[in-house]
Order: sequence, then C-alpha cells, then structure tokens
Amino acid sequence: MAETVGSIKPEAPVLDAPKSTPFSVEELAKYDGTSDLGIYVAIKGDIFDVSAKKEMYGPGCGYHVFTGKDASAALGKSSLKPEDAHADYSKLDESELKVLDDWYKYFAKRYNIVGKVAK
Repeated sequence: MAETVGSIKPEAPVLDAPKSTPFSVEELAKYDGTSDLGIYVAIKGDIFDVSAKKEMYGPGCGYHVFTGKDASAALGKSSLKPEDAHADYSKLDESELKVLDDWYKYFAKRYNIVGKVAK
C-alpha cells in the first residue's frame, strides 16, 4: 500500500501498454542484470522490466534470484532459494497460488510488461 504524506499520495508509475514480444528461455536469461541489457523477471509467462530497481534485483541483491527467468514458483512460495525459482507453479497449493497472484498484481502496477516467455 502506498504511503501518504499529509493528504498527498505518491503517483503510480505511468506504464506502457503491455507487449507480447516472445522471449526464449535462453534469451530471457541474458536479462539477469549482469550486462547492460536490463533486468527482467517473468511471472506466469509475462516478462516485467525491473531495471529501475537495480538496488533490489541487481547482481548480489536480495531478489536477484528471480531475474532472467520465470520465477513463478519461488514467488508463490515466498522463497529466495534458487531451486524454487522456476516457471512451473502447478504444484503450488491454494494459498501459494494466491500469493503468486498477489505478486503478479504488485508487479503489474509497478513495472512494464515487455514480453512473454515463448513456449
């Protein structure tokens, strides 16, 4: 939830229209913050550009485990374990699926969708 200062709420970011540019898993892996390409995190197949938050997603940072891949399972489990950062969220239970949906909504309000993971 956004903090308010007095009666002024911070403005939500103005986002671009979602793009459906296909990215292979191999191509997405290049967007892990270790090059100048940018930093992307995919959730449920949609790829979000989180480059503006390098202090959170860049190499050596807390959420770097999610970058350059679809990290749906880890987000649903609230896990920072590399082995949980994968696209298959079919084994998540009902409460974990809700957490995943909440993360998706959070990202969708803050970051541009720049593509989709190609199947």
